[in-house]
Amino acid sequence: MTLKEALLQGQRLLEDAGVSSPRLTAEVLLAHAASQNRAWLYAHSTDELIELWWIHYGRYLHQRIEGMPTQYITGKQEFYGRDFRVTPDVLIPRPETEHLIEAALACGGETILDVGTGSGIIAVTLALETKAQVTATDISSAALRVAEDNARRLGAQVEFIECDLIPEARTSDLIVSNPPYVALGDKATLQREVRDHEPSLALFAGDDGLDVYRRLIPAATNALNPNGWLVMEIGAGQDDAVGAMLSSWNGVEIRKDLAGLPRIAIAQRP
Repeated sequence: MTLKEALLQGQRLLEDAGVSSPRLTAEVLLAHAASQNRAWLYAHSTDELIELWWIHYGRYLHQRIEGMPTQYITGKQEFYGRDFRVTPDVLIPRPETEHLIEAALACGGETILDVGTGSGIIAVTLALETKAQVTATDISSAALRVAEDNARRLGAQVEFIECDLIPEARTSDLIVSNPPYVALGDKATLQREVRDHEPSLALFAGDDGLDVYRRLIPAATNALNPNGWLVMEIGAGQDDAVGAMLSSWNGVEIRKDLAGLPRIAIAQRP
């Protein structure tokens, strides 16, 4: 079997299973099985498929058909131009979170705290894009191990602390966060890839999805330096509720993503 034939076979299997983007997924999985990139597959489409590659490819296809996200199979996801390692212990980075990076860069600050860092994409990116002193926290020790590995591989200087939200006696010029914001009642509406495979701790925040904001915003008031900024990602339909929580803050702004949905809440310490 050639690589081209393997791609077509994988594409058909994924199509029959109702997997989205079956051609792209087949390419990514076969390239991963061969430890190559997608461009290499096209340049070598008539090459024979090595047996070891076929064994890995078949396993990856089965995992994807069973609902495992492609990123957990390959162990990586691109974010802000860099490849980050991801595991089932962390949320898969979404492109919408790059809006948070842009907002944070505009706010600036010499000290930055990333609350609920997960895979570390925000903390690592800000550490590499600025000269700021960056600290990141997470309640999950497993997530912190992934974040620490990403920082080490990408050469980012980040201090990691295992704690719930904000460490004691620590102030910063800028606090950023992409917290859990899915309502528990919405669990059944999520894609099975998300519902069954991504960590619940990073997804759900009470009955209305606002539990973390209710704790984070007051805590940030005391943890920000004068004129400091808070930048948070929010879920669809949460702009009014989060805006109300920030009513005493200065310069409150809700920015939309490319789909026109409210995505980033920005506010300056009152």
